[in-house]
Amino acid sequence: MQDYKSGLSARLQNLVIRIARAAEAAGRDAADVRLLAVSKTWPADCVREAAAAGQRAFGENYVQEGAEKVDALAGLGLEWHFIGPLQSNKTRQVANRFAWVHSIDRLKIAERLSAQRDAHLPPLEVCIQVNVSGEASKSGVAPAALPELARAVAALPRLRLRGLMAIPEPTSDVALQRARFATLRDLRDQLNADGLALDTLSMGMSDDLEAAIAEGSTMVRVGTAIFGSRVYH
Repeated sequence: MQDYKSGLSARLQNLVIRIARAAEAAGRDAADVRLLAVSKTWPADCVREAAAAGQRAFGENYVQEGAEKVDALAGLGLEWHFIGPLQSNKTRQVANRFAWVHSIDRLKIAERLSAQRDAHLPPLEVCIQVNVSGEASKSGVAPAALPELARAVAALPRLRLRGLMAIPEPTSDVALQRARFATLRDLRDQLNADGLALDTLSMGMSDDLEAAIAEGSTMVRVGTAIFGSRVYH
């Protein structure tokens, strides 16, 4: 029986191959698609193993858990992304521990991150989360409200607006997956046509990354295919 470390390394390698094949099928360069390993609920030792296998960027959904891992693994030089819902009373920890925030969906959160980001740190790289499937329970700004929010976020100091993020409603319908990802790409392209300079589409997870890459994803957020199925306590 393989130990967990070798199993994780093999899963990471298989995932890198899967991303490369998806990029090739879409006529894209695999180097243009970054892998963000979603390490939520997994202990710091699992992140350390993934880092030893060559993975550098990790995504966390929960502020306290993520902050503890960032601190525990500070010596490894990893790049940390906050990708979960963010409440205004928890922005300070995120502002100064993470390099990226993907889940901005209202101006108040962006303003707090901007105000709380230490001046000696580089600007916080941020994405606006868009609700592309219209679910009432899903976080994210409505597409119609995106242009106003994007312009306001782009104007804030200490932040650098890089692009858009989406978590569409799960579906096995590949055509529907692609349509929703295409919506996000079209929104990004429209913002760029209106004068912004956005280069990031954070979209695609373990079950739909091929569809996301086909529609222009530049960053896929994958947890299960690397670490295995999560057990929530």
